[in-house]
Order: sequence, then C-alpha cells, then structure tokens
Amino acid sequence: MNTQTPIIRKGRKVDQVLAGAREVFLRDGFEGASVDEIAKVSGVSKATLYSYFTDKRRLFQEVIQAECDRMSREIEAQIDPDAPTREALLTAAYGMTRFLVSRFAQRVFRICLAERDRFPELSQTYFESGPKNGHEQLAMHLRSAAECGELKIDNVEMAAYQFTELCKADLFVRAAFGIESEFTDAEIALVAEEAVETFMARYGA
Repeated sequence: MNTQTPIIRKGRKVDQVLAGAREVFLRDGFEGASVDEIAKVSGVSKATLYSYFTDKRRLFQEVIQAECDRMSREIEAQIDPDAPTREALLTAAYGMTRFLVSRFAQRVFRICLAERDRFPELSQTYFESGPKNGHEQLAMHLRSAAECGELKIDNVEMAAYQFTELCKADLFVRAAFGIESEFTDAEIALVAEEAVETFMARYGA
C-alpha cells in the first residue's frame, strides 16, 4: 500500500486545480468525479492538471492534506500560548468540533469509508493529515500543560484520544448518519464547553 505523504504544490494554477477538485469531489464523491470535470471547474486544461498531479487519487490526497493543514493552522493561530489551559482547550475544542461536523470533513469521511477496500491510501492520507496530525499536536500541548503542573495526566496519548472523542459528542454522530448537516455556533460551543469541563474534571490539577 502506498502511504507516501502528498506534497502540496504552490502556485496560482495549482490553487485553481485544488479548489476545483475540492468542489467536484465534495459534490460527486471520489468515484463519480472525473478528471475532465475537475479540469473544467478549475478552468485549466487536462494537460495542465496532469502536469501537477499524476492521477485522480493523488489529487484527492492533496485536497485532503491542504484542507486539514489549513484547519490545523487556523486552530493553532487562535490559541493564545499564554492563555490558561482551560481557555486554550476550549479554543481547541470549538475548532475541532466545528471541523468534525463540517461539510468537508463529513463528506471526506464518507468517501474514505466507501473507498476503503479499493483505495486504502485515501483513508491513510485522511487519517495521517487529519486525526493523526491533530492527535499529535494535541498530545504535545497536553504534555506541556502537564509538565507545567496545570494538568495531572499519566497517559498523555490516551488523554488526547479521549479529548477528541469528547468533541464528537452528539453532533458528530448526527452528522455522520445524515440526521442533520447544519449546526449552530451555540450547538458547537455547547459540545466544546462540555468536552472541556469533563476533561478538566478528570485531569485538572
């Protein structure tokens, strides 16, 4: 299985292709998306598209990585490094919950599950760019807070997994099963707040 990490290319044409591919993949899924349609929506020729991306799978992988990287940077930028742990966790929880129930995350989650057996590298890319990367960053912050005495954690890796699962409470399942697709800021904030309260009740120093 090819688990090579995609390399995000830069440039106006590349950005056009990634934006167009994102639109088509979210609308048509992986199997239903055609390179012709992606090129058309992107406003480039197929030759230009193939000069940057070798095939549809590689393009899908790079769309995933670009979006997950953007989300990660956005959340990190909102966290004040000098803020109390509870406040920093609340910011992280809100950003994480919002992303988990977003149209992009939910659509890609379904696509990866549907294509898991035929194209396992798609799921591998999403796992490494999204859940795994987010877990590693969260574990790093939790470890730092524990070392400073703001949290009392023996198993940082497990605590990071637990925090992520708390951010999935209620809304994620409803979104995954198609019960609802739109959630208010108040609903997202409630899940984030309760996640932090529960987490701090267990690990607060």
